[in-house]
Amino acid sequence: MTTDCIIVVAAGSGSRYGADLPKQFCPLGGRPLLMTTLERLAACAPQARLIVVLSKDMFGVWADMCREQSFKLHHEIFAGGSSRAESVRNALRHIDPATTGWIAVHDAARPVVTADMFARLLDALPGADGAIPAVAVTDSLRVVDPSDGSSRSVDRSTLRAVQTPQVFHGRLLIAANDRELLPTFTDDASVMEAAGYTRLRLVEGDTRNIKVTNPGDMAIAEMHLATL
Repeated sequence: MTTDCIIVVAAGSGSRYGADLPKQFCPLGGRPLLMTTLERLAACAPQARLIVVLSKDMFGVWADMCREQSFKLHHEIFAGGSSRAESVRNALRHIDPATTGWIAVHDAARPVVTADMFARLLDALPGADGAIPAVAVTDSLRVVDPSDGSSRSVDRSTLRAVQTPQVFHGRLLIAANDRELLPTFTDDASVMEAAGYTRLRLVEGDTRNIKVTNPGDMAIAEMHLATL
């Protein structure tokens, strides 16, 4: 029997958010954002093992929050690393490659994940190494030359903005993370690609699936959640 897993990366400092606590612990609808993220992921795949990666100094804070909010959803907690990639690797060390099914990796700061999008990812996984949600880029883009500050326009029709959760065959993701983790790895798809697992299918994401980065994003997330 195989076990599917969802890894929630919640070890970041959220320095750009500008609050006393990392953004994943800031209030969304009156309680920590991370709780909403976990509940929505559990609704997407109730059978999956739910793993949360936290910085060690937040273990006690999170336990207190769960107690204060009577948050009972079962999840496992492991310590993160110095980077996002290292945090994912730390979680993968607690997953047996011999019995794992698919593994999804999701940013804690994306609380508006939907079951429809998750289902599209799982439907796209057979015959691929992984499935990645992405949306069209709507802003005009320019590439800057760091040597002189000049820039040039980019054809945005060929570009996509990548989201999470990203879903992979578990044993492949574990194998990919046995390699050196480079600073250029900004998501798990880049780790897979560097390891030679290039059959990564792009799946239609969801524009509501925003990553809370700035304080104003919290209100936008609340608005989207109210429509689901």
